[in-house]
Amino acid sequence: QVQLVESGGGLVQAGGSLRLSCAASGSFFIFSSSTMGWYRQAPGKQRELVATITGGGSTNYADSVKGRFTISRDNTKNTVYLQMNSLTPEDTAVYSCNLKTVAGNNYWGRGTLVTVSS
Repeated sequence: QVQLVESGGGLVQAGGSLRLSCAASGSFFIFSSSTMGWYRQAPGKQRELVATITGGGSTNYADSVKGRFTISRDNTKNTVYLQMNSLTPEDTAVYSCNLKTVAGNNYWGRGTLVTVSS
């Protein structure tokens, strides 16, 4: 029904930047009305919220990334982005994209690995 494909992960040095993308496709959803989110799971840790953006453009960030990460969306491309600046080794994780429809259904991408070297 809904497919999410992340891209943009990779290896970066501490202090560097990456931009993640998540493209949504499928049926029975309206991207512009959906809340999009980025989550991450580091080795040995639980998955945690990184950032969300509503259909109206309201954003929310984890305290650990405020001021460094920016979530945005392009409704003409059904795509959500996560701009990550000033990366540290603690940001190393698998980053996953989430879509929540107005009906309350949640969909997840498979994730993309971000590795930050010191």
